[in-house]
Amino acid sequence: MYNQLIRKQSLFRGLTVPQFTVLTGLLVIFLGTFALALPICSNTDVGLWESFFTATSAVTVTGLSIINVSQDLTLLGQIVLAFMLLIGGLGLMAITTFLQGFVVSGTELKTRLDRGRTLDEFGVGGVGRTFKGIALTAAVLILIGAFVLYIFGFNDIPNLGDRLWASIFHSISAYNNAGFGLWENSLESYRTNSVVNITIIILIFLGGLGWRVTSDLWTNRRNLHFRKLSLHTRLVLRTSFVLMIIGTIGLLITESIVQENFFAGLDFKQRFVSAFFKSVSARTAGFTNMPISIQTVSDSGLLLLMTLMFIGASPGGTGGGIKTTTVAALLAATRSTLRGQDDVVIRNRKISDKVVLKAVGITVGSLLFVLMMALLITMTGNFGTESSFSFLEMLFTCISAFATVGFDLGITEKLNHFGQLVLIIGMFVGRLGILLLLSAIWHALNKGRFYNQNRIGYPREDFYV
Repeated sequence: MYNQLIRKQSLFRGLTVPQFTVLTGLLVIFLGTFALALPICSNTDVGLWESFFTATSAVTVTGLSIINVSQDLTLLGQIVLAFMLLIGGLGLMAITTFLQGFVVSGTELKTRLDRGRTLDEFGVGGVGRTFKGIALTAAVLILIGAFVLYIFGFNDIPNLGDRLWASIFHSISAYNNAGFGLWENSLESYRTNSVVNITIIILIFLGGLGWRVTSDLWTNRRNLHFRKLSLHTRLVLRTSFVLMIIGTIGLLITESIVQENFFAGLDFKQRFVSAFFKSVSARTAGFTNMPISIQTVSDSGLLLLMTLMFIGASPGGTGGGIKTTTVAALLAATRSTLRGQDDVVIRNRKISDKVVLKAVGITVGSLLFVLMMALLITMTGNFGTESSFSFLEMLFTCISAFATVGFDLGITEKLNHFGQLVLIIGMFVGRLGILLLLSAIWHALNKGRFYNQNRIGYPREDFYV
């Protein structure tokens, strides 16, 4: 017995941070699967497969669902779902690394420094007091959002208990950029309710900024000046606002000129609020205040939404995607190339080649993975799928799953188990990050051996691109 404990402890010590994160994420998903499948959490229509898909979507804060949350889950099941949203949204990587300090005792200094560096790369900056700050900030914002929704938003719900739970659940889901709702039509019943729309937008935006940004803003709150903020904060804020403006104006143009179905029956104010809501929600939140389908949204509008989904939120936030700073780094590198500069410079600051290479790696890896998902989804017809979908619908759903958005054109529930399994893998990979997963696989294949930078210089030779 003692020897078995020693072997298990040695196994945990041998895990790298990426490997530990992947295993812990799978463990949380499996525990959530069995919890949702219990009769006290769901009805007989929810089996292990439905529970597995829902648990994965919850832990990865995606929002894609093949069940009706309000009808298929009991109150306890909905509470379990909300708890999984908190685990995934507050940062699966931050939580697992925080827990690793308790599981792995006696680790060497190098491992501890590696763990701290990994946390810092995800925008958390450390454990202990910082993690408490993350949890406290999330709790305060979620409670404020729930209070506003209860008093001013969902006041059409007559039962006070149902109104309170709806306010808390949607506040948790919005802050964690999850997109899960208690109603089958999401928030479409509140499309003209400005309080609900604005509250959800603010929660989505704050949750997607990341702890590093919110901490920087809080530190400089008494003398807040844009130039005093860190370069990371300024890039995140600037890129986020630009994407919101582009998305809002783009949807107003495409859905008012190209196709009228999306904004049918709405005045200009309601159209603007709906477009703004959809622009913010597209960046990994997944809430809808207007129905989304291949019939209601134009192809150009769907392409715009796919672009916003693929970019996603910011590092260290509760959302997915390749992140706003990745896009900023790529655009800066493109500008430097056009200017004939050897260095990438942003706001009079030289950006290291390592950051640019990482941005390229994330983008290329994510694109290839999404294309692979789409390729596999197109093969579902050979595995018993009776429904036929257009390639645009399949590509849209793949990006939605990988970027942990949760927008659905109505094909997720119609896919067979093979197609849904592709989406499950896409949600998991998208939430963890393509580079983190590849790092875990690389170290597993090489049995944990680390390869240092080669000190040998090589002759330089260029090629044409």
